[in-house]
Amino acid sequence: MPLKCALCERNATLKRPKTGEALCKECFFVAFESEVHDTIRKEINFRRGESVAVAASGGKDSTVLAYIMKLLNERHDYGLNLMLLSIDEGITGYRDDSLETVKRNEVQYGLPLRVVSYKELYGWTMDEIVQQIGLKNNCTFCGVFRRQALDRGAAMEKVDRIVTGHNADDIAETVLMNILRGDIARLQRCTAITTSGGDGGIPRSKPFKYTYEKEIVMYAYFKKLDYFSTECIYSPNAYRGHARTFLKDLESIRSTAIIDIIHSGERLSFRETVKFPKLGTCSQCGYISSQPLCKACILLEGLNKGLPRLAVGKTHTAKRSQLFDGKGKEKDKCDAEKPDKVKSSLDF
Repeated sequence: MPLKCALCERNATLKRPKTGEALCKECFFVAFESEVHDTIRKEINFRRGESVAVAASGGKDSTVLAYIMKLLNERHDYGLNLMLLSIDEGITGYRDDSLETVKRNEVQYGLPLRVVSYKELYGWTMDEIVQQIGLKNNCTFCGVFRRQALDRGAAMEKVDRIVTGHNADDIAETVLMNILRGDIARLQRCTAITTSGGDGGIPRSKPFKYTYEKEIVMYAYFKKLDYFSTECIYSPNAYRGHARTFLKDLESIRSTAIIDIIHSGERLSFRETVKFPKLGTCSQCGYISSQPLCKACILLEGLNKGLPRLAVGKTHTAKRSQLFDGKGKEKDKCDAEKPDKVKSSLDF
């Protein structure tokens, strides 16, 4: 006998990974959309008339986010001015294809699109960076540049807020990564649903904070949404992958493990004696930074000087001194560029 939907008399189509409930498609849509709306209503302080950029990569999370933000904005009359904001990292065979999906979403959802590229902002594409740095630590460059590129793109469009497709799995993985790294500063704020980046920063919000990745995939599948499903060709060696594998193993044993980890991260408290970095601005580009120079400027300077591994790894402070003095000012080029000495003293 067919399993019946827990909320109506129709035959069930799926079993929710998050709750274990058997639901038909229609009831799943209602539950999914209602939960995201409740998260927005209770925890994200949208203001009527706000201009909001949806960080759009063409993947399942950002595509579903764009669709549901438009849907809920109209259904519940949020009064938001929505747009799509995409970052072109310059990865041939991956980002160029996914951007075609975003361009189709622009037409399908009737939302304006702005694409900002690494080449435009930094003078480098990820393909060019990988040629210099190799496949180890390349995600460090991309992550740092991407975070800043989103803010820069949003500033160009003069938006009030960015919303990203980070889901419950992503946040639980980040909690685990920060514990494994012993990164107390990031552990303190990684479960926040909205981060501001300090004074003058553009707020970023995560409407999918409590939404399971599997349910986002199911929603996209049953709604027949147009999204790009290929993983980044440079990501197999990413550190996050190890946390993801561990989390999936936990989830297979206990389905609530993802939400449990998020709630644990939310309830962490720290001693008053623990010192957290104070945010200021980069002396070179003006971006928010806890150091005289932001990470992006340090990485970019290393690339431009032919020493791309400066500021990468445990000895990044020592490496950075090859290019900058203690005040964050660039050293004389002749003094800074001494590859033979750098290579003999640092483990390249």
